[in-house]
Amino acid sequence: MEKLIKRTISGTLFAILLVLAAQNKFTFLVLLLFFGFLCLYEFNKLIAQKNWLSYLIFTALIFAFGFMEMLIGNSIGLNDASQILHVISIFVLLFLTRDLFSSKSLPKLLTNRYINTTFYISGGIVFLALIAFNFGTYNPNIIIGMFALIWINDSFAYFVGSNYGRQKLFESVSPKKTVEGFLGGVFFSAIGSYFIFKFTNELQFTSWLVMSVLVSVFGTIGDLIESKYKRQANVKDSGRLMPGHGGLLDRLDSAIFVAPFVYLFLRLLNYVS
Repeated sequence: MEKLIKRTISGTLFAILLVLAAQNKFTFLVLLLFFGFLCLYEFNKLIAQKNWLSYLIFTALIFAFGFMEMLIGNSIGLNDASQILHVISIFVLLFLTRDLFSSKSLPKLLTNRYINTTFYISGGIVFLALIAFNFGTYNPNIIIGMFALIWINDSFAYFVGSNYGRQKLFESVSPKKTVEGFLGGVFFSAIGSYFIFKFTNELQFTSWLVMSVLVSVFGTIGDLIESKYKRQANVKDSGRLMPGHGGLLDRLDSAIFVAPFVYLFLRLLNYVS
């Protein structure tokens, strides 16, 4: 019970901070910059990487695709560069997913470490910014709605799994996750997508519904991938910043992994509309 109370309080404070920061595009980018540094610090500890190059790369990416997007809008050059980053990030995430299900360990070679910090962690944070800017126009409702779907999925997956879970989802990586919890998260995030549609008046309901499925599926995969990295590092949590949750990466692993896929979905919507 004590852990649940701590988890609820820290999660609520995190949500309030994110929602308040998202009301202004500059404060939101500053928050993402801060989050990115902390997540990279925690991830670098997991893969035993000690240097500043990953931080420099992240800083360059967030300034190029975040702050420059804020200052000059969706220029042709930035759009082309973001598409290249997007394609590479998607492929890296797909390879991580392959390794999650097929390999005994996730890649930890030096070159792969830089690939992962650049296109997995840094790329995920950058696409959170690009989702908020929604192709030139800053719109906090979409990014807040996406995070709301993640929180709904995580909360109900935890609740349903804790109370009704019987069949393990991926016991070798995350022993507490269950199939029932996963399906509960999908179901309730789908229900939540309707209320987000009504509250935000952004996108169509079917778009929010599809996004809820993307968040549930790819968010769970992102959580499992981070869990496997933690198992390889022989640690329970990525850090201690958030009581009841662990580190900041433990709280953002789903959002970081799912962001490029949500951005891809939004690009497709923008293309067909």
